[in-house]
Amino acid sequence: MTHWTDTLQAIHWHLPLDIAQLNKPLEVDLAGDVQRAFNNFVRTGQVWAFLIGLILGYLFRSFTSYG
Repeated sequence: MTHWTDTLQAIHWHLPLDIAQLNKPLEVDLAGDVQRAFNNFVRTGQVWAFLIGLILGYLFRSFTSYG
């Protein structure tokens, strides 16, 4: 055997992968994830901080721009 195949074989036996875990079906609920993220955004009050930041940023930009 060549050197790279020996190295590859040594690495292969030390990988911490379980083949059964790699074969699990992936559950994807994009709409549900977006809805949960938005609800968390509103519930934690981050939406108000975002809106206040937009307004203050716009005012700061308009007061500091020339022309």
